[in-house]
Amino acid sequence: MGSERNEPAEQLLLALLEVAGHAFVIDEQLRVVGKTPGLTRVFGPLDIGVSAPKQICGAGTVRTMAEALARGEAMSSRIQRVLPDDRERAFYVRAVPLRSGDKLRGFLILVDDDTSNLGQHEGALAQYGIITQAPRMKALVDDIERVAQSDASVLVRGETGSGKELVARAIHAASDRKAGPFVAINCAALPPQLLESELFGHVRGAFTGAIRDSQGLMQRANGGTILLDEIAELPLELQAKLLRVLEERSVIPVGGRDPVAIDVRFVSATHQSLRDAVAQGRFRADLMYRIRVIPLFLPSLRERKGDVALIAQHLVARFNERGKRKVERLTQGALAALDAYDWPGNVRELSNAIEYAFAIGRGPVITEAELPPEIVQGEQAPSEAGPHKVLELPSIAATTDPEARRMLRALERAGGHKRRAAESLGMSRTTFWRKLRELGF
Repeated sequence: MGSERNEPAEQLLLALLEVAGHAFVIDEQLRVVGKTPGLTRVFGPLDIGVSAPKQICGAGTVRTMAEALARGEAMSSRIQRVLPDDRERAFYVRAVPLRSGDKLRGFLILVDDDTSNLGQHEGALAQYGIITQAPRMKALVDDIERVAQSDASVLVRGETGSGKELVARAIHAASDRKAGPFVAINCAALPPQLLESELFGHVRGAFTGAIRDSQGLMQRANGGTILLDEIAELPLELQAKLLRVLEERSVIPVGGRDPVAIDVRFVSATHQSLRDAVAQGRFRADLMYRIRVIPLFLPSLRERKGDVALIAQHLVARFNERGKRKVERLTQGALAALDAYDWPGNVRELSNAIEYAFAIGRGPVITEAELPPEIVQGEQAPSEAGPHKVLELPSIAATTDPEARRMLRALERAGGHKRRAAESLGMSRTTFWRKLRELGF
């Protein structure tokens, strides 16, 4: 640096770094000579021309960063900073030596948030396994606690992977039934005969293989809560039997004659509109009214502003307990990629993405490159046909909606790549993805 510094080139480098994160440059005498435009906003004051160790380490006795820089070594360290609003915040800093031949010219210092700060965000809530700072989710938690005080049947409506079973478990945990059992069954996972036996039980000899009496889930849930997941998929022939159970609070096992009294709280869940299912003749209206006494609507992850990073932090901690790899943080680039993604698979997909990163990556930091391709690239995941397979486009000629035609033309020009098409229209990737879905593509 010194007399050989190229200030325009340095400013260009810092502007480019701002896209991926925050950084500053120090010279061979450890003075700050440049910083990315947004650094002060998140990292606090850092004066040009002043010693970086003095501004960061102060007069503290532990000066790991200062000592490593003085030796001309690369280093990484977790540091605490007091911001202008008097909040103390943790950061990870990484120093990369800048050399010209054998001569040290200075360091590039990369700054990342310590993701352990995320759990301390003002207004963040972690209750019943629900982690959020989104107002709609906080309102839902309030509703859960109120609903839990009655035994009225609840229907939880939400997209696939959004956490419907978590809501059901929260209702159970907040209720007077919390000491009782919680059982769950997916109504779409079993054929009708087996599903009937699982729900209501059977008596010996009821069918081939029934060598003894067996309690169903409704009897096992006695004194507690049962979740009927994907209730819209319950076969019509079983809907009448479930209606009778709800009305009489008793079950008759398959092959049996005598009713067995039960004391169960019913929670149902679906990603579909039951009213539409009734209109299509797939669901009984009388049963819908019985299970939908209290409807709760679970927002999708893309509607939960700020929750992606919070949940990602929680998932990192969970996977740290399970495997050999121990992750300390996600880089700002990784967090930005997660936040920009549309999450059609909701929290379940986010969990899969973090687990993927744990398996693919190495070391204590999850980077953007370790995330699944569809998150990083904004495209569909590569198929077996190869990494360049892209979206198959509907016919533009068959589309009359002007907005749809404009978006399809952009996709056609971009060879089916959604990210490039979005950029050509001046849209964010998330907005483009959402509009495509709203238009039925």
